[in-house]
Amino acid sequence: MFLLVLKGTAMVAIMFGAVFGNLLVITSVMKFERLRVITNYFIVSLAFADLLVAILVMPFNAFNEISEKWLFGRVMCDIFNANDVLFSTASILHLCCISMDRYIAILHPLQYETKMTKTRVAIMLAVTWVASILISYIPIQSQLYTTSENYQALESDHHACLFIVNRVYAGVSSCVSFWIPCTIMVFVYAKIYMEARKQEKFIQSNAVYMQYSHSVGKRDAQRFERKRMKREHKAAKTLGIIMGAFILCFLPFFSWYVITSMCREKCPYPPILGSILFWIGYFNSCLNPILYAYFNRDFRTAFKKILRLDRSNCDMFDPTTQALNTAYNDLKESNHLRTSVS
Repeated sequence: MFLLVLKGTAMVAIMFGAVFGNLLVITSVMKFERLRVITNYFIVSLAFADLLVAILVMPFNAFNEISEKWLFGRVMCDIFNANDVLFSTASILHLCCISMDRYIAILHPLQYETKMTKTRVAIMLAVTWVASILISYIPIQSQLYTTSENYQALESDHHACLFIVNRVYAGVSSCVSFWIPCTIMVFVYAKIYMEARKQEKFIQSNAVYMQYSHSVGKRDAQRFERKRMKREHKAAKTLGIIMGAFILCFLPFFSWYVITSMCREKCPYPPILGSILFWIGYFNSCLNPILYAYFNRDFRTAFKKILRLDRSNCDMFDPTTQALNTAYNDLKESNHLRTSVS
């Protein structure tokens, strides 16, 4: 009984944290104009996906775990499984989009405004959601995802809702939902890290040069450049940590998912293992807002203002995350200053 209460308490805490935290993220971006930058459009869409996980997926899984039987019928079983695949896929594809956004902002800052337009961002978000629907609802609703044995078992026992997939779907869905996007993100962030290290060395050497520079114009131009670089690096670091947290939460699940789907009866495992891995993945949905609050000063300030923990004037809002809106303008002004003093 104690373990059942402990399990239920943990599940409720994760659900509440995911709903509360992601609503806070969405409200912050809607309420504060300074948070309405390109990268945060992806973050809002990601928060929406995490919010739907907490509302449409976690409660059904929790009831199933506590009662140890499925209470919602055959049709809802398929919808539940499809939603689970849909939102986990959407989450990692959003992170993949964010990594590409950061890649362009840091490695190609002068091209950022022309490449990352609102129209292009809308297309990227639409593709993310459509791809997630295609890999989830279509194969699951058409029963192409499972084995014939599991399909017959589900048809005969409506109190069971097991997500048992065939080898083809296991391979395709895991590649689309995790392995390919994860590989792309690791590669992109490796490139970003190398470029950031290069720019940090430039900033340090430039700081020494500025001490001996007698030209006000040159010093101002270099100061603009340093500020832009620092803002971009901070945003990239925060989003890199979010990506790392996602991988840590989902790598165990997808490894288990592929192994057990491929070898089936030859790879027995305790049922509790599957439950733990599912909920570690769900925990990621309430983790992102915590990471924003800890690593991003602007989100932290916005959260405090919304929760009435900070009653200071909203105009005093820290502009750190204006990086994507101001970087290009700073750089243009920097180039103008260089031209004027040369």
